[in-house]
Amino acid sequence: IVTVHVQAKDLESGSAFRGSLHLVDLAGSERIDRSEVTGDRLKEAQHINKSLSSLGDVIFALAQKSPHVPYRNSKLTQVLQNSLGGQAKTLMFVQLNPKPDSYSETLSTLKFAERVSGVELGAAQSNKEGKDVRELMEQSIALSFTSSLLE
Repeated sequence: IVTVHVQAKDLESGSAFRGSLHLVDLAGSERIDRSEVTGDRLKEAQHINKSLSSLGDVIFALAQKSPHVPYRNSKLTQVLQNSLGGQAKTLMFVQLNPKPDSYSETLSTLKFAERVSGVELGAAQSNKEGKDVRELMEQSIALSFTSSLLE
């Protein structure tokens, strides 16, 4: 995980803005039996699988709009908590292996990507609410105008 913290200041209003950019390489779902890793590499593969599983649990909870989202189950989900559950703009890319012997991993990755694409995070929800509020304000203005014409 590489995190870049950004600070900016609007020169006209003096307002300060802060943000973070997380760049995360999630590695891949490590099929331990296929990879035949041992020792430290085995431990690393197990940690990768635990982190990916925890991320999947968080994505599932967010998709279900669960009142409890298990961010504390891994360091990865703790670091990404504001990006996943806050007012963030989040992009996720997946990489697929086109080889036939990687079919099950590819299918698993595509299913994960499908689940992720179904989750509306805070920023997307705010944009929807903002659109609804704008539409209601426009209707209110139109009704006020019509009311003043009728009087």
